[in-house]
Amino acid sequence: MLTKAVRWRPIAQGSFLFHRNDLVRYIFAVEKGIIELVRTQSNGSQIVLQRAHHHTVLAEASLNSQTYHCDAVAVAPSVVFALPKPDFLKHLRNDNSFSELWSSHLAGQIQAARYRCEILTMKTVADRLDAWLDWHSNNLPPKGEWKSIAVQIGVSPEALYRELAKRRSQ
Repeated sequence: MLTKAVRWRPIAQGSFLFHRNDLVRYIFAVEKGIIELVRTQSNGSQIVLQRAHHHTVLAEASLNSQTYHCDAVAVAPSVVFALPKPDFLKHLRNDNSFSELWSSHLAGQIQAARYRCEILTMKTVADRLDAWLDWHSNNLPPKGEWKSIAVQIGVSPEALYRELAKRRSQ
């Protein structure tokens, strides 16, 4: 059973779960809170590759890598569980139900990645925000988390704030 090898870890807001180039020793899933996978570009800008929350596996692609290719940072107080990578791989090889569940999960992540790509191709902040809101059932997070939306949709926080202010005045 998977739970025998699981290690629970609390992660304080603003703390890193792992850094780019760290060895991949565990497969992580978020039990509570929010962890973002962030890649910093050479010009200093950041791209959010994944925003993981309750019952979300984090950095799935790391299963087939020696090192992480981005940073994982808690944007809210979080709890993750960590399964040693060798144990995870053993379950994939030996448990058909687990393998099917994993395959289904990966398919969902591909769909989400494609939707994020679609949002990033949209020309205006308004279109990007509309698509993001549609994807998230028109639920805007609390004001303190808006900057994260700006990063997710590839606009400056100021541009997002202007668009939100414009909508409030209409």
